[in-house]
Amino acid sequence: MTDATTSTPTPPAAATPAAQPSLLRPPQISWRWWPVFRRNLLVWRKLAVPSLVGNIAEPLITLVAFGYGLGALIGQVQLNGSAVPYILFLASGSVCMSAMNAASFEALYSAFSRMHVQKTWDGIMNAPVRLDDVVFAEMLWAAFKSLFTSAVILGVMLALGISHSPMLLLVLPLLGLVGIVFASIALIFNALAKGYDFFTYYFSLFLTPTMFLSGVFFPRDQLPGVMRTISDWLPLTAAVELIRPLFLGQWPAQGLQHLAVLVGYGVAAFWVALALTRRRFRN
Repeated sequence: MTDATTSTPTPPAAATPAAQPSLLRPPQISWRWWPVFRRNLLVWRKLAVPSLVGNIAEPLITLVAFGYGLGALIGQVQLNGSAVPYILFLASGSVCMSAMNAASFEALYSAFSRMHVQKTWDGIMNAPVRLDDVVFAEMLWAAFKSLFTSAVILGVMLALGISHSPMLLLVLPLLGLVGIVFASIALIFNALAKGYDFFTYYFSLFLTPTMFLSGVFFPRDQLPGVMRTISDWLPLTAAVELIRPLFLGQWPAQGLQHLAVLVGYGVAAFWVALALTRRRFRN
């Protein structure tokens, strides 16, 4: 009688996890960003007036205080060999600064509240909406609020008679591009933030130096050589160099170069912001 041989059953092979898509893959944008944008618009309509007053009060106070107060002492500044009234010089730079600040504030504090505190993004993504669509909608929403605020400030400048150049019609689309650029940059910090205090680094270490180095308050010719080189490649500098000549009724010198700088910053910053936001939600 022979012993029956028993065979030990072979355990099934462990299932290998599916490879996760790359964080740096190209943005996958569909028209599903529009309901997210519209949702933000409907919520904002309830607080439009106090929000608008808060956004335009500071730049208008700065314009009046520096433009008319300090401008009375300075009179005119030399710009490309010609004398320009300081109020006009300041107004053309401050409208760019206002677009930068409004887009940054919305893409930082408001977007962080919807993403992290209120968990609005999680609720939206329970519907068939990609994270890419949500981030794209937030970027466009911040740019839209920036453009709206800048348009009101521009209207006040026109009412004050600061400039009557017909080329000001080209300023609005350029301000929209400025809003897109700084909204995309701010979304990078939004993806990295653990709390509201983190945004202090963005304002102190990036926005404030950018504001003073980009020719908003004084001509950049007065900067030291190294600082002037850094200033040449700041996104706000490109915006000011594009928009200030339009206030003066002139075409920007090297306009295509400055426009390319803004577009490059916008595309690169949005791509990085999207990759970091994907990593945050994956973790």
